[in-house]
Amino acid sequence: MKNTFNREAFKEKLDAQTSFPSLYMFKFIVPKGREQEVAKLLPNNKIELKESSKGTYVSVTIKAMMSSSESIMEIYESASKIEGVIAL
Repeated sequence: MKNTFNREAFKEKLDAQTSFPSLYMFKFIVPKGREQEVAKLLPNNKIELKESSKGTYVSVTIKAMMSSSESIMEIYESASKIEGVIAL
């Protein structure tokens, strides 16, 4: 069974729990070699990379000041176009 992403429910939750502008932490897991594709989504922000134990995946954490829930949603939508990305 495939999980479907409920965009509106996530946006509502962000709006209810966050005062904007706010520092938001994005976490992704990507196949090794694709971490810079994620980094390009949020240039000029601190990025933390951690390789998996087998070295096949990289955990990417980026903290960025976000102006709205819509801006957060746009980052997740752009990230979803990167092959093999998993958003946490």
